[in-house]
Amino acid sequence: MTAAALPDVDPAALASLASRLAHRVAAEILEMRGRGVDVAATKSSDVDVVTAADQAAERLLTDALIAERPEDGILGEEGAGRESRSGITWVLDPIDGTVNYLYELPAYAVSVAATVADPDAFADGRRAIAGAVCNPRTDELFEAYAGGGARLNGSPIRVSENPDLSRALVATGFGYTVERRTEQALVVAELIPQVRDIRRIGSAAYDLCLLAAGRLDAYYERGLQPWDYAAGALIAREAGANLLGADDRTPPGEPYLVAANGVLAARLHAALGLSPAAA
Repeated sequence: MTAAALPDVDPAALASLASRLAHRVAAEILEMRGRGVDVAATKSSDVDVVTAADQAAERLLTDALIAERPEDGILGEEGAGRESRSGITWVLDPIDGTVNYLYELPAYAVSVAATVADPDAFADGRRAIAGAVCNPRTDELFEAYAGGGARLNGSPIRVSENPDLSRALVATGFGYTVERRTEQALVVAELIPQVRDIRRIGSAAYDLCLLAAGRLDAYYERGLQPWDYAAGALIAREAGANLLGADDRTPPGEPYLVAANGVLAARLHAALGLSPAAA
């Protein structure tokens, strides 16, 4: 399903809603952080935490979306699920970068994306047509809608034009199981002699937005979930990024997402030892 198949949907209006909710909930989680953090659960391992604020923020988002768009579906990281009757499914990460939030590091964000079904776009079979990512610690609101470009606090942003892998500042992330981290560390060890440097910031959504703003040259990660990238990938693409999967037959998402300007994305893709991808 494409945006053209949904004549009653205005991506710009959906982006406005995503921005409003992301900004509102970002302010709420910042206030909650000031009162302290309660670890409510763990996920993939004992160090992969869920805080009470994650759960509360997801409830705030879902309640607001149901009130404003009762026919839409919802997919949330912390378990929110609702079937869509409109063709729109909202993909939510209430706090992307929960460990940063736990340690009070200023690199976490609320991510909100309106998606439509598109089996060829991303590994989860969805494509964002509007989205917003808000980091309350830096007072940054990134937003985009399909065909409308990307903005940071209302001003247009573009990806870096650097084509040179050896001069590229590259971001990535690690999983929370020992096996996955070990594998990812070996990849970094092979890559780091080939690039300017590596950054591991701790929030995929924020990484993709920093890429969109030209503060990073490239980004890659293995094992992302839809809520990690739904809004950020749209923002990066609307800012001029090319997004690649593991090979020409696999859309970005799981197992791999590689993002940069077209030339650099292809060069990073090759440096990671993935199958050839067109620039």
